[in-house]
Amino acid sequence: MSLALLCSGQGRQDRGTFTLLADEPAARPIFDAATAPLGTDPAEFCRTAPEETLHANREGQLVCVARALAAAAALFPDGAPPETIVAGYSVGEMAAWGIAGVWSPTDTLVLVERRAKAMDMAGGPDDQLAHVRGLARETVERLARRFDCAIAIVNPGRLFIVGGTRAATEAFCAAALDAGAARAGPMSVRVASHTPRLAGAVAPFATALAAVPAKSPALRLMTAGGATLVTRPDRALAGLAAQLAETIDWAAVLEALAERGVTTILELGPGRALADMAAAALPTAEVRALDDFHSLAGARAWLKDHLGRCTAGVGE
Repeated sequence: MSLALLCSGQGRQDRGTFTLLADEPAARPIFDAATAPLGTDPAEFCRTAPEETLHANREGQLVCVARALAAAAALFPDGAPPETIVAGYSVGEMAAWGIAGVWSPTDTLVLVERRAKAMDMAGGPDDQLAHVRGLARETVERLARRFDCAIAIVNPGRLFIVGGTRAATEAFCAAALDAGAARAGPMSVRVASHTPRLAGAVAPFATALAAVPAKSPALRLMTAGGATLVTRPDRALAGLAAQLAETIDWAAVLEALAERGVTTILELGPGRALADMAAAALPTAEVRALDDFHSLAGARAWLKDHLGRCTAGVGE
């Protein structure tokens, strides 16, 4: 049996993002590392921050990466099985690199903050992402060009994420619905990630990445840039930085997981958007999201049931 851990992007964080993890001793070092940039314990931050702050680009990225790091630490206190594949969606890839052991949790969160800062400086104050489902890619590309937007992420099931200014993405969504889209609308992400609007963020982020020592991954780390496994992080850093201004093909990542024989998938959250996509793309795999469970004990039992001896490191 082969396990894949999926690290979510921002947009699904909410008041209960850390509820399952708040009392887990193994997660405490991640909470401590996230407290400095957030100004308070991440669980408290999610409970009390104004809605706009909770979904701000910097804070949203920190919360989502801290959630994935904390979830992995709590589920696998002795480390996940080495054959585990870990992949991340948008900023979730930063969490994936951290979970794979390329960076420490503290360094991972430092880099996430620098990533967000570079994005905020390069992007416009009214930038945002939107989603559209049900149109062919050619149609989405044509409409995006018409409204000065760009495809940010290609998902399976004709689901696309598009970035641009707020006015441009709203006009795009209206035109997409007129063109027959099943649905289209804005997302709670205030930055045009993975579009040329963030070209100015690539070099500063690349500089930040180069300044932090990177270890060889202890797990099988898959990058969304080409849906390939990272064996030499130093050779993959340029691609990780370039992703800020380039389209991500998440559908290709899921195809690569299927080709590598993944049979069990757990989305670390927040949310279950990646689990839903994975379940549709890999219909024979066992797919769950951590947010499906009412307790970590339930998630651990599910992992042990589906992976047996491969999960010897799963916490009791």
